Amino acid sequence: MSKDIRKVRKSINRRKKMRELPAEKNNRYTKKITPVFPQEEEKHGYFPSFLDNSSTENKHDSRVFSRFVLKGILSVLLFLGVAFIWETDSAMLSNVEDWTSQALTEEFPFAKINHWYKETFGNPLSLTDNKPHEQQATNTLALPVNGNVVESFEDNGAGVLIAPEEAVNVSALQEGIVIFAGKDKHTDNTVIVQHADGSKTTYGYLESIDVHLYQLIENNQVIGHFTPTEDEQMVYFSIEKDKEYVDPVQVIKVDDNK
Repeated sequence: MSKDIRKVRKSINRRKKMRELPAEKNNRYTKKITPVFPQEEEKHGYFPSFLDNSSTENKHDSRVFSRFVLKGILSVLLFLGVAFIWETDSAMLSNVEDWTSQALTEEFPFAKINHWYKETFGNPLSLTDNKPHEQQATNTLALPVNGNVVESFEDNGAGVLIAPEEAVNVSALQEGIVIFAGKDKHTDNTVIVQHADGSKTTYGYLESIDVHLYQLIENNQVIGHFTPTEDEQMVYFSIEKDKEYVDPVQVIKVDDNK
């Protein structure tokens, strides 16, 4: 009995000592609770995501892949539709076949649309950022360079060859839009300008080109330069209307007589 009493007393004393321990030494017996306050972003309705960002990236990749597949399917359907129209002899589809053939082979009438836009809205339609040119535009038609015509339209049936005596600027015949600016296998450095009446003028054998594709061109604007050399002494110039070449000299003479 006395042993049991001693055990109880020791237990009571041990509990008293535990109560008298400082708070910092009793941390292992207590659990500190720190209140959580909302962050600044959370006050405005933003809550940080604890999810892995890979799920969001996977969703984006799947959307891109879906769009790619959809474009591929539409391209195949368009190709099959055009092939079906061309292989079908139905009279109902003849007009569609003609329109499709024209759309695939004819050049887009940029200059004609630009001319309509200027007459309707008063300003030229800007397809690209065009650099201002220093030469003042005029309405007078003239050959692109000053020089002697050493090969006439009757000689080759396509255009004329003009031989300048010195370095000259090459100017556009009329206002229009550049539909080609680069190297041609026949006329080397070449510029082709499309005009509002559907005609095209070609300027070949240039030393340098000062315009770019789809640039708006004014009357007599400088489009390039030419310097006579031992290898190249002539500038090529032609006018094409309704898929047929016309004599540039005759066009300019007719205009001068008006």
